[in-house]
Amino acid sequence: MRQLEPALRRGLQALGLTLTDAQIGQCLDYLALLAKWGKVYNLTALREPGEMLTHHLFDSLAVIAPLRRQLQGMAARVLDVGSGAGLPGVVIAICCPELRVCCVDAVGKKAAFVQQAAVALKLPQLQGRHARVETLRDGDHDLICSRAFASLKDFTSWSAAALAPNGVWLAMKGKHPTEELSQLPSFVEVFHVEPLQVPDLEGERCLIWMRPVAAPEPQGNQ
Repeated sequence: MRQLEPALRRGLQALGLTLTDAQIGQCLDYLALLAKWGKVYNLTALREPGEMLTHHLFDSLAVIAPLRRQLQGMAARVLDVGSGAGLPGVVIAICCPELRVCCVDAVGKKAAFVQQAAVALKLPQLQGRHARVETLRDGDHDLICSRAFASLKDFTSWSAAALAPNGVWLAMKGKHPTEELSQLPSFVEVFHVEPLQVPDLEGERCLIWMRPVAAPEPQGNQ
């Protein structure tokens, strides 16, 4: 995957991101792991390195600058829901070593791959967890993110018990999800919709930032 380094550096420049040489190496090594184990574990439908760079790595890297602005360097706990092969969770762990990142997936072999990647890439703050998100009740994650996981309604409803009291949700979407936004639960509010420009990738991308709203006072029998 080292042949992709020039293209990766151009993509980082287009995104306004600064990574160390070590972090760039980790990104390329992660793609190599995806390519190596993807066929065995059926991790991703993409096999061509250039497509993996744009559709997986660049797409995940596009969230890093907004994420850094939101968290402002705090040592936050991040939960990546329906993470699959670790997108964007592994990329977040590479670029933001101050964060503790848990990638949860209902498919055991995908969670095991993330755990293996954490060891291979020397990312002690990264964890792969085999579970269904709706079973998580720890309520201590400062940010819960997803990429092509479920509708906004299901994403927020299923993960609500895992969110810290002042936590936020971050959903990576394609075009502006007007219909999904209209179906959000009453306990969720959107505080920012952020368009994204992913290098070398056509099509719309956006981030939906959400947070819980205070529960209304009960008014008689519901």
